[in-house]
Amino acid sequence: MASLATAEACDTNGALLSSGDLRVLQPVFQIYGQRRAFSGPIATLKAFEDNVLIRELLETRGEGRVLVIDGGSSTRCALVGGNLGQLAQNNGWAGIVVNGCIRDVDEINSCDIGVRALASHPQKSNKKGNGEKHVLIHVAGTLIRDGEWLYADSDGILISKTELSI
Repeated sequence: MASLATAEACDTNGALLSSGDLRVLQPVFQIYGQRRAFSGPIATLKAFEDNVLIRELLETRGEGRVLVIDGGSSTRCALVGGNLGQLAQNNGWAGIVVNGCIRDVDEINSCDIGVRALASHPQKSNKKGNGEKHVLIHVAGTLIRDGEWLYADSDGILISKTELSI
């Protein structure tokens, strides 16, 4: 999938920005993974300090999608580690955005996916299976719906109601 420069997308889609059909996430994320730029349709997940459902989703065929996880901005443990990064790569996910922490940074940085997270944290998460898949989430000041499109590069992250043309 060809990458779309987020700055250019903002410059050429003023009407979509004004209407809210194109939204910019607050600049709170660190960049990880080999793909500095990535995009794709969004799969949403709400999971607070528990990564069982994250693994379940990443075990499915990604087909170029981006998993966006509302981890409640928790910085008390990591929701994604090197094993899940490798799983995402192997199953064809374009990227993962974590409103929370990751761990195994060196392993994730060797994966051919894009990853954004608030920070890294060495402690693993709970394994209780709590959370919700494919629900409306609130991440970095923006409501995000399952099936919307995400565009990320070194300048930031955009959420669009529909696929943007390049």
